[in-house]
Amino acid sequence: MTLFRRVSNQHHPRRASPGQSPKIPLREWFDSVLFAVVAATLIRWLFMEAFTIPTPSMENSLMVGDFLFVSKLHYGTRTPQTPLQVPLTHQKIWGTNIPSYSTAIQLPSYRLPGFTHVKNGDVVVFNVPPRYLNDGIDYPTDLKTNYIKRCIGIPGDKLEVRQRAVYINGALMPAPPRSEQKYFIKTTEALDANFFRKYEIVNDYRDLNQPTENWKPQEQFNDSTKTTSLVGYTVNTTADVIEKFRTFDWVKGIEPLIDKPGETMPSIYGTPTFHWNHDNFGPLVVPKKGATTPINAQTIAVYGPVIEQYEHNENVTLTPTSISINGKPITSYTFKQDYYFMMGDNRDNSLDSRFWGFVPEDHIVGKAVFVWMSLDPNPANIWNKIRWNRLFRTID
Repeated sequence: MTLFRRVSNQHHPRRASPGQSPKIPLREWFDSVLFAVVAATLIRWLFMEAFTIPTPSMENSLMVGDFLFVSKLHYGTRTPQTPLQVPLTHQKIWGTNIPSYSTAIQLPSYRLPGFTHVKNGDVVVFNVPPRYLNDGIDYPTDLKTNYIKRCIGIPGDKLEVRQRAVYINGALMPAPPRSEQKYFIKTTEALDANFFRKYEIVNDYRDLNQPTENWKPQEQFNDSTKTTSLVGYTVNTTADVIEKFRTFDWVKGIEPLIDKPGETMPSIYGTPTFHWNHDNFGPLVVPKKGATTPINAQTIAVYGPVIEQYEHNENVTLTPTSISINGKPITSYTFKQDYYFMMGDNRDNSLDSRFWGFVPEDHIVGKAVFVWMSLDPNPANIWNKIRWNRLFRTID
């Protein structure tokens, strides 16, 4: 009899107890959706968040169309600064220009304990600090636009870029194995997109059809038997691909395109006080919590924006030669938090710390850990839409 009752209960709806109304399907659906949203929001905040790569600044380490997971646990999860926000959104409600948040409540942000710290060479997601990179909007820190770059300098490091090579505390920092740089190629063959795609050069090549300092179109190449017109290309690619190109007999010249030391690029951080460009930058010291710097024209050029914008000081007056806080001129300054220096692996096509400065510690989101899906935005055919060789690739 007992067995019969247990089996019977599986085939008949459970009766509601006295005073309890039965759940209707709509209510069950709503409860399921609510649970899923709450669970996803907690996972996204505490443990792991999914991102996609929209630009080529990290190629060839990360490709446009890569989908990756970013760990919040490595460096510690930040407590929310902006709690009034539509779940699972960032700045806007999906598909609209309607803000997905309210700043009516702003909380102090703290970082929960993590099991490591940001290290040299880590691939890091962060909220990019400058306002002009956030559509000119003064977003709260946790809602600023997400960027992904490689950490080159940690707090206290002395950093310098010389002829593209990065030096940390006087020692050469090896370039990431799949990092890209810009080269100029002279060939006797016209190359098309399909050729470059075979070498994973998708977003970064250009047919030079106008005069430049290095190249005049249709330059003539003379040998003992014939005269041939050369074709010029600039490409951003890896050192391994360049070595393959050197083996082709129709490639007549390859040279790296590098800015000269002392040439000032106006858009570079620290100029015009310092004559830096994106291939020759520094030396400068990455700010460290508790470190003190004197205030003068040179330190203001690199640390003035930090003191004014990211140190949570009130009433800062900044000029090229002086800094005042609450009306009092200062002759030295002690940093309140750590900072980091970030660069893209595609060194010649990356808007990074060389252009806009340091990343404050409270802007760090998490560590990129692996690519779980990769879709080619411009595949040669539908069968090549998924980059199968990139699925579940760890990021190093």
